[in-house]
Amino acid sequence: MGITSVRARVSGLAPGSDSVEVRFAVDSGAVYSVVPRETLKRIGVEPEDRKSFFLADGQEIERQIGFAFFEYLGHRTAAPVVFGEEGDSALMGATTLEGFGFVLDPFRRELRPAVMRI
Repeated sequence: MGITSVRARVSGLAPGSDSVEVRFAVDSGAVYSVVPRETLKRIGVEPEDRKSFFLADGQEIERQIGFAFFEYLGHRTAAPVVFGEEGDSALMGATTLEGFGFVLDPFRRELRPAVMRI
């Protein structure tokens, strides 16, 4: 099984916020995207809440979440973002993918436009 990865820009919600390019593993099974804490702090993203998450192996973890803009291939969306801790991978999750209007094609291991419904 291969891993799909993309490079996307992440920025804070405040006008004029700095942005940074992040290499993400695309995980359509993850609800939220994960970005390293240091990166989020550098671009001015603040924690808004703390949530529990269950990993694929059943382990429960807690992480802070905030909100950020994501940019990929000319598309921009705001989405919740998890403050990644040491050892966490940068992931692009389903909420961000849906905001872009993309889905993961698991056979070609690439993102493609989704059929959008209201």
